[in-house]
Amino acid sequence: MAEKQRILIVDDDSNIAELISLYLIKECYDTEIVGDGEEALRVFPEFKPNLVLLDLMLPGMDGYQVCQRIRSQSQIPIIMLSAKGEVFDKVLGLELGADDYMIKPFDSKELVARVKAVLRRYQTMPSPSSSHTDQQGDYVEYPDLIVNLTNYSVIYMGHSIEMPPKELELLYFLAASPNQVFTREQLLDHIWGYEYIGDTRTVDVHIKRLREKIKDHSGWSLSTVWGIGYKFEVKR
Repeated sequence: MAEKQRILIVDDDSNIAELISLYLIKECYDTEIVGDGEEALRVFPEFKPNLVLLDLMLPGMDGYQVCQRIRSQSQIPIIMLSAKGEVFDKVLGLELGADDYMIKPFDSKELVARVKAVLRRYQTMPSPSSSHTDQQGDYVEYPDLIVNLTNYSVIYMGHSIEMPPKELELLYFLAASPNQVFTREQLLDHIWGYEYIGDTRTVDVHIKRLREKIKDHSGWSLSTVWGIGYKFEVKR
């Protein structure tokens, strides 16, 4: 029998946390509830969650700080939960490494659907130590870059690069259509689709994070088309 996937719920509102836990347990997940950031960081290495549901407004260390600390040691998916719906808050959360952002109050069925979607993408990602010399499935290859959508791997300059699912999907989508310009709205629709109703700055945040990991190459680059969007430019 397959081991249940573990969800760490970090929220100081015990009623909301218990309700979320009940819905996830019903879907056969194991859950652990903690009420503050410090406790979350203590529990994280012991519980070894497959995903973290992280409230932003926590006593003491806030959710942004917790996200940074987790990201410094793990690429485990993080979904931020917050009553703060301003674009700035969403963008900041994504810049710090969150995979998704949900505004309270939210529908419990939508939360479960997003948890499943994020986990489904993350589960196909190989460990950094895996060998990727023989590429199979859906992948694109350029000098010093291989992006494989089947096993969610990125090989850059001969090294495996850890990358959250949405970043990888965005890179693959652009690289699969070299020199084609896509607007932010098109990229938001293609990559996030029905799972995410967000601001187009979400795309900018993910492009920024990609550029921090994948530098421009003499033969290709992630290029901004000012006033329109982005393209994977292949230099001839």
